[in-house]
Amino acid sequence: MGRKRYAIIVAGGSGTRMGGDVAKQFMMLGERPVLLHTVEKFLNLKERPEIIIVIPSGLREDWKAICKEYRFAVSHTLVSGGITRFHSVKNALKYIEPDSLVAVHDGVRPFASTEFIEELYTEAEDHGAVIPVIKVTDSLRMVDGDVSKPVDRERFIAVQTPQLFWSEYLLKSYEQAYTPEFTDDASVVESIGVKIKFAAGLTANIKITKPEDMILANAILTSF
Repeated sequence: MGRKRYAIIVAGGSGTRMGGDVAKQFMMLGERPVLLHTVEKFLNLKERPEIIIVIPSGLREDWKAICKEYRFAVSHTLVSGGITRFHSVKNALKYIEPDSLVAVHDGVRPFASTEFIEELYTEAEDHGAVIPVIKVTDSLRMVDGDVSKPVDRERFIAVQTPQLFWSEYLLKSYEQAYTPEFTDDASVVESIGVKIKFAAGLTANIKITKPEDMILANAILTSF
């Protein structure tokens, strides 16, 4: 029998880059808010994980209202976000049991398919630390003030979520003090000496952070 599964959905941002009064995780994508699309992908897994949703304390009532309006009655743990993503995940880890398998996912990545997530859980069961990555297709330049120079894009990859880890890796690594070098969960776990395994990401698994991302997201939604 495998490890008990968890899914930490981090929706801790206020979405200020999106403009307007609605947080990006609550913006409408088709007929449902973005965050509902994201969470629902985890509900159809062969083994449904325990769901932990991290939301800014000031948006908890908004989320409860959304759950009521859209009849989202799936049991989940609601956790208040911290001052950074690091602190938000750390808050969620208080609800994780030992010897489990944890997926940490951006709440504004609604197109990580159930099949894709299932493959990542399966791979992480054996390897302990797995992250999805995709090749960079745009040309890249390194900037230093007003000076820039081209770099070889073949040496770079783009990292996505969900990122999956054995709970002991996450719990130990998040005992550290926060530093700006911790850009995602993999960077935190890697800092204690854990080797990270790469898995194939999904091109459609976009992160919605800017207004133009919603245009692309709606286009992807219609093609699913």
